[in-house]
Order: sequence, then structure tokens, then C-alpha cells
Amino acid sequence: MSQTRPLDGIRVLDFGAFVAGPYCGTILAALGADVVKVESPRGGDPFRRGEGAKNAYFNQMNAGKKSLAVDLKRPEGIALIKALLPGFDVLIENTRPGKMAALGLGPDVARAINPDLVYSSVSGFGDGGPWRDRAAYDTIGLSMSGFLSIMSDKDNTRLAGTCIGDLTTALVSVIGIVTGLVGRFKGTGQGGSEVKTSLLEAMTTITVDAMTQYFETAETPHRESRHPAAQSFALKTSDGQAITLHMSSSPKFFKGMLSAIERTDLLEDPRFATYDDRRAHYFELRPVVEAAFLKHDRDEWERRLIANDVPYAPVVTPDELTEHEQMQWLDMYEPPRDDGLRLLRAPMRFDGARPANHVGAPEVGQNSREVALEVLPEAEVEALIEAGVIAQAPAA
Repeated sequence: MSQTRPLDGIRVLDFGAFVAGPYCGTILAALGADVVKVESPRGGDPFRRGEGAKNAYFNQMNAGKKSLAVDLKRPEGIALIKALLPGFDVLIENTRPGKMAALGLGPDVARAINPDLVYSSVSGFGDGGPWRDRAAYDTIGLSMSGFLSIMSDKDNTRLAGTCIGDLTTALVSVIGIVTGLVGRFKGTGQGGSEVKTSLLEAMTTITVDAMTQYFETAETPHRESRHPAAQSFALKTSDGQAITLHMSSSPKFFKGMLSAIERTDLLEDPRFATYDDRRAHYFELRPVVEAAFLKHDRDEWERRLIANDVPYAPVVTPDELTEHEQMQWLDMYEPPRDDGLRLLRAPMRFDGARPANHVGAPEVGQNSREVALEVLPEAEVEALIEAGVIAQAPAA
């Protein structure tokens, strides 16, 4: 079956570096867009970390793109970008506010050249306000957004185990870009659009439930404050494995759990009679459930929980994830490459098919000549290469 790629024909100039901008671009590439990564001839995106296209993290965030290595500090480099702009639908950048304008490639200039351009900007804290010019990386955004506080024990702040802020910002950017493209194609009369978000804004999509809890109770949420409302548990089993439950407010799931742990007598306990009672007495219920789960191994608990229709999942570790039967059915990962790296596929399917992601990240300047030739004669392109304005990677 042919691959369904809804963004076939869409072209993207990606000025992103590190994670938030580049991952947005690679999602668009997985969905069919022709994404050209614009980077410095001097080592390219700093996220390459001196390893070219071999760096595993760079590969995941830049798979499926082309690379145009151009010196944006030279007027000839800016002129090349301006010449390319009419042939592109989207521009992505995640520099500090004002940097693109200082280069002569701000949204006003770019959209004057191409009124249909969707210009996507990502910053740390927004393009105004007292924090406008501060440096921001993932941990800074997680801290500033309230996320670290919410995910930590009270009075014991812990760091996150992955760059959820940058990745969330990339996803929010994708939503904004696709919305801008839909608006353009519907002929709303606005042509392109300028789409802005920031690490701080994007994280509101992750903290919205906790903030709602705060608005409801006026109490500051922390790692355990949601567990009573969710009726969720993280439980060790007799073989040292772990299982989570999440029963929410449905009485049938609570009854099923009591049947599984052979404690139906608790149905008569007034502390647990209703959802509100169970929420109020959660920390009295939890040790009872924890003690029960230590009596059997994980396989036995999975059998019992399935039989009683209790919402549960084993705690799956990253080394188990790629081989898990459900993930294999979803076909989320490309087969391992010769260097051992596995690329993630797009997290959605179209007409039942998931777009493949066979192509890794490019070397710095791998496609410079090809892209420049779209708008310049060959002699001029070769002169720019000779002058070091653009860099063309050697043939593989």
C-alpha cells in the first residue's frame, strides 16, 4: 500500500536548532513536507555535538530533512534565503526574539516577499514582557511553567527524566503551522500567518489539569495531590515488578479492583462507599492495596485485573517498549539501522497507514547545491561555494 503523506507538496525552511524547532520540522517531514534545514557552514546545528549526522539525538530531531549550509552573517547568504522564500510555504525559527529580524529575515520582511508564508516563531517566554530576552532550555521552561513543582513531592523538587518541555513546544508549533496552512487553503483572505508560541505557553497544555485543580481547591498541586481524585496507584508485585491502576470515579472499576484483591468486604466500609469518600480517604485505602499486590507476581495480577476489567498497565521500561506487543502492532519504530539507531515514526495514521520514516538526518550542507540551484544559475552557486557563503558536503 502506498504511503499516505498529507503534507506532500508543502515546503518548509527550518531555521530551528536543538529540539523544539527541529522536532517540529521533522514531524512535518514525516507527514510528507519537504523540509530544508538551514544551518551554519561551521559545524551546523549545535545539537550535532561535533558528530555530524551520526549523533543519535540529532538524528531523531532532524530525520527526513535536507540541509542547506549557508552563512547568514554575510549579505549573499541572506540574499539566497530571500530568493528561496517564494518557493516555500512555512518558515520555522526558534531563536531569541528579535534575532531573525536583526538578520533581515523577520516575519515582516519574509511575508512581504511571500504573503502566503506561514511564519512560525518559538521563544522561551514570549516576544515581550520582562523575561523576553532570557535564555531558555527545557529545564528552565519546566521549572518556570510549574511542571517541576507539580511532578515533584511537596518541598522536594526533582528534575524531569526527559525533555518534555521542548517536545511539547514542538507539537504545539505543529498544530499552529497546520492550522495556518488550513486557513490559507480555505481562502480566508489572510494569506499566510505569523504563528507564535513559547516554551512557557506550550507547557500550559501539560499543566492545565493541575492548574484546574488549583483553581478548584486553592491548594498548590504536587506529585501526589492528584492521586486521590484519579484513584490511581503505583504498586509493587511479589516478583519486583510494578503495575499502575487508574480507576477515576467509576464505581464499577473500584468494585472490580476489590474483587481482584479479594477484599470485597471493603464495599461495606463507609470510608469507601462513594467516589467522594474514596477521594477523601485515599491515603487510608492505598496501603491496603499496596499490601495486597505484594502477594502475587505481575503475571497473576494482570490475569486478575483483566478478568475484572480494571484499568491497569504494567510499568514498561524503555528497554521493553520497542518489543511490547501493542507497540509492535502500532508499528511505531523503524527497524534498527546498521549503526543501531531506530527512528520513531509519526504518532498518527492516515487511512489506516502510518507514514514511514526511513530517511535519517542529513550531513551539514548535504543539499546546499541542490537547494541553491532552485533559484540561482549554476555558475553563481559554484561561486558562493568557492567563497564559503554556502557549504556543500562531500558526496557519500
